[in-house]
This record gives sequence, C-alpha cells and structure tokens, in this order.
Amino acid sequence: MSAGIEIAKPFISATKEVLSMMTGIEAVPKLPYVKKGVLAEGDLTAVVDITGTYKGTISISFPKQCAIAVVRGMLGDDIEDIIQDSRDAVGEICNMISGQARAGLAGMNIVLQGSTPSVIVGSRHSISHAAGVPVVAIPFATENGNFTLEFCLA
Repeated sequence: MSAGIEIAKPFISATKEVLSMMTGIEAVPKLPYVKKGVLAEGDLTAVVDITGTYKGTISISFPKQCAIAVVRGMLGDDIEDIIQDSRDAVGEICNMISGQARAGLAGMNIVLQGSTPSVIVGSRHSISHAAGVPVVAIPFATENGNFTLEFCLA
C-alpha cells in the first residue's frame, strides 16, 4: 500500500490529540519519511499489530526522558515503579493513538483492528514491521525531547 500523506494525517492528528489530552504534552509533527533499517528511535517502543483492510503495525518510540514526561503527565507524582509505569503508559498511549487513527482511517474506507500493544524496552532495540513494506516514520518534537511514530500497512 502506498502510504501517502492522506494516510499519515489520521496518525498525526491522533498523536497530537492523545498526547495533549492524556499528558498535557504538546507534540509538533515534523516531516514524515520512509524509514530505513529496523532500529528504534527511542528507549521504549510500543507496537500494535494491525489486521483488516490491510495488515501491518503501528509503533511509537520514546527516548527515556520523553517517556518519563509522558508517565508524569498521565500519573502525576503517583509513580511507583518508573520502569513498569513507563511500559504501561507508553503501551496505553500507543493503544489510544492506534484506536483514534484507525477511526480516522475508517472514514477513508480503511477498516482496521488492533492488537494489545507489546512494549520493548532498551537502547538500540529493533522494531519488526512487515518485511519488504515501506515504513512511514513521523517524528514529533516536544519540550521533553523528540519521539517517533511509525506505521506500516500492506
């Protein structure tokens, strides 16, 4: 599937809205690009598998400092275990972005279902998207650092 700018719009909109609503963090989208390689852009990545009209994945990768800001935005000072809370928060943010983006895509007659997010933690980890299918990466800037949303639909 050719992932044109129209397909990227629901992902951009969902990311901005979910982060603002759930964490108070304003995310500014930068220019999308086709990702080369499999290394994540951050230290925590949540991945949702997609089925339906197309198959693929949606992922969001945060560097540690940005992930901590997301957790604090969601939980305030109620953080008990920063690693587990970060995993949970990043997974939930990805799940919400996935759901909202899929709702936007449904308006384009692209009907998708998403799995429960899986979360990968660690520097220099890889993300497995569909082999041989272009991965669209959308970087976002925040006052707490940059993060990247990726999607791959085939």
